[in-house]
Amino acid sequence: MANPLEDPLYYLHNFRQVLQWLEQRYADLLDTDEQHFIQQFDRLPQASQALLVRMVMRKGVHFRAGKLNYLEVGCPHAAAEPLLELGWVDGQCLLAFEELFALLQKSELLGTFKPWIEQPRGKKADWLEGLAAQFSEARSFADWCPDLADRLYSLTVMELCDRLRLMFFGNLHQDWSEFVLADLGIYTYEKVEFCAESRGLRSRDDVHGFLFLHQCQQAFEAGEALAQVLAQVATLHTDNPWLEKRRAKLLFQIGQYCERSAELDLAQQIYRGCAYPGARARLIRVLERQEDYAQAMALASAAQQAPESAAEQQHLLRVLPRLRRKLGAPPLPKAKPRPVTRLDLALALPEPLMSVEYCVQAHLSEPDAPVHYVENGLINSLFGLLCWDAIFAPLPGSFFHPFQRGPADLHNEDFHPRRAALFAACFAQLQDEGYKTTIRQRFSQKWGIQSPFVFWNLLSEELLEQALACLPAEHLRYWFERLLLDIRANRTGMPDLIQFWPAQKTYRMIEVKGPGDRLQDNQLRWLEFCGEYQMPVTVCYVRWAEHAA
Repeated sequence: MANPLEDPLYYLHNFRQVLQWLEQRYADLLDTDEQHFIQQFDRLPQASQALLVRMVMRKGVHFRAGKLNYLEVGCPHAAAEPLLELGWVDGQCLLAFEELFALLQKSELLGTFKPWIEQPRGKKADWLEGLAAQFSEARSFADWCPDLADRLYSLTVMELCDRLRLMFFGNLHQDWSEFVLADLGIYTYEKVEFCAESRGLRSRDDVHGFLFLHQCQQAFEAGEALAQVLAQVATLHTDNPWLEKRRAKLLFQIGQYCERSAELDLAQQIYRGCAYPGARARLIRVLERQEDYAQAMALASAAQQAPESAAEQQHLLRVLPRLRRKLGAPPLPKAKPRPVTRLDLALALPEPLMSVEYCVQAHLSEPDAPVHYVENGLINSLFGLLCWDAIFAPLPGSFFHPFQRGPADLHNEDFHPRRAALFAACFAQLQDEGYKTTIRQRFSQKWGIQSPFVFWNLLSEELLEQALACLPAEHLRYWFERLLLDIRANRTGMPDLIQFWPAQKTYRMIEVKGPGDRLQDNQLRWLEFCGEYQMPVTVCYVRWAEHAA
């Protein structure tokens, strides 16, 4: 496959850029090995640099020389010599049989291990278990396969390079492909100024803490004993709020696993010490399952005085009447839900099959009353365009590398308070027609740039103009303010469709439910919100015509 970029050494330039960035911004965080690596890397021949980076950016740590064919590198053996001398690559690494098995082709396995293979005509994967049981001792590649004219090179600096990648990105889920995607124009990122305080990791302890939690997460996902994982997690001591949130999230995930496994005592213990959003509601649920109704009621009543979110408040409205009933307490008077306009449709089953939302869109749409399938995309996009400058403000701790889709503190409790004046200035434009000009300008100037709110694949100029003509500024303000109350929870659950009447400058939102489908909690919260502010919303229930009674 031809290289997608003109410069065959594009990946090496990107790697060098990371090392320069780290030297400039993280010099005080680098340990001796990392400093030595950066210094020595710069002194290597270009071919050796290129070969090392090629291996770092590929999957795994073991590479056959015959598979390292790169024109810009040339002879892999010559390029590997300086790396072997530095100890960054090992040419005699001991391999477990499972590792060797992954490196060999079927024909090579047959040539070397045929006497030990019971079904030579079977699939390669079928041989692993039987062969691994017969070869338990680790050996070098040359010892395993003396007749193969190939060498194996094994990276010894992969963990070090992962630490460098962590310091650059502030996470381990982004990798070196970010550079390529940006170079190709597949992803474009907002250019944000980085202040001296803008670093994802502030100290060496933060680096160790992140890697430690990552190892704990991997141990949990690998099925290690929960007691051992929890004991490890408890040993982390950090003053970094960001790491504390990562710890809390991991504990919450383990608590959920315990619930599913009916280990309710352990789930209760975890939730009691967990500050992650939703942990209190899960604890109430666990206590109820344990039939400790009195304690569940006490906790639910306390939560009702100060709910942490609309989601918890909704949960309490369900659980409190049930707990009162189980405790023999008299029921409280039920609050009447606000009525929501209902539309029932019997539609012909489409050929070919398409989603029920598209069926309703096609059925209701008219030339003078177009219907768009927008779900969460439209309101989020309008918010993202109007408030672009507030969202991408270069505040300390928000942006620390050039490949961020949005601020790192987007879901923090202080995201809005830290930018209150900036958002207030954005919302002030809703008092006159100024917001329309701003949104149009951002739509044009920022087109395609990554944003946590703007759905570029959904947003067309036609949809934008109809929305600006038909959606009252007052309703936009209500929606935007609700988004900022709880971005994680409130950016979803919005109605599927929106219908505009451009001549009358009116609209209605439509939530679509197919046969057997029901309203989800976040959708119910949005419907309640729309009812509170008298926004036109309809729930459309669809049944297929052949099933109609």
